[in-house]
Amino acid sequence: MDFPSALRERRTHRHLSQLDLALRAGTTQRHLSFIESGRSVPGRKMVVRLAESLELPLRERNELLLAAGYAPVYPESSLDDPVLAPARTAIEHILRGHLPYPALVVDGSGGLIAANSAFDVITEGAAAELVGPGRNMYRLALHPDGVAPRILNLAEWARHILVRLDHQPELRAELAAYVPELEASAGLLGFAVPLRLRSSYGELSLMTTVTTFATAVDVTLAELKLEAFLPADPATADALAAAAAAAAAAAAAAAAAAGQAPGNM
Repeated sequence: MDFPSALRERRTHRHLSQLDLALRAGTTQRHLSFIESGRSVPGRKMVVRLAESLELPLRERNELLLAAGYAPVYPESSLDDPVLAPARTAIEHILRGHLPYPALVVDGSGGLIAANSAFDVITEGAAAELVGPGRNMYRLALHPDGVAPRILNLAEWARHILVRLDHQPELRAELAAYVPELEASAGLLGFAVPLRLRSSYGELSLMTTVTTFATAVDVTLAELKLEAFLPADPATADALAAAAAAAAAAAAAAAAAAGQAPGNM
């Protein structure tokens, strides 16, 4: 797609008029009209200003620059790159600090980057091929061999998942096919619903929050999402505390057994 078409598509998708975008970018409607018609070729700084004014994700800003004939300005580092070491440290700190409640970090496509030990309560019983680093957490949630059979309000929770996947139509179609045609429960508005989940510690009712690195200038970092689960009632809080205590006891027993092995004596 050429730059004028790419710019116009992104502007209309965000329901902005040419005047709205021109004011945001500090230019005139006439100039923007010339850019969108191809009669004027914007400089690199103008393309960056337009992308920022549209509040595009960093990956899309790079794509817009490429469409205009300029090199991308936002780097896309590997997560194990030394430059992202402070971010990795922050992620580990947040995941540990959220215990005894589950939390995980996913990349832009939903692939698992990291999770804390409490996340095992969510994944218990799921097929091994759906769990672990790199596995897609949206697929884990709705696949028949994943978490779905234990979700008590599957219709509502499936909507909560699928609404996130407009930018991944193939994955959205796959996951939608796993979800039965169920009517959502009455009395709920929108998608702000708790996850109701059967577990070996009893029924859990969990709220979620999603955090991003809002000031990131690296594509990889900007696309990370940290999803944290919180108890929606005292019974769930008690169950998660019990699960954490059991996991800690098992880890201590395993460490003690390893210390008594012949090779460690």
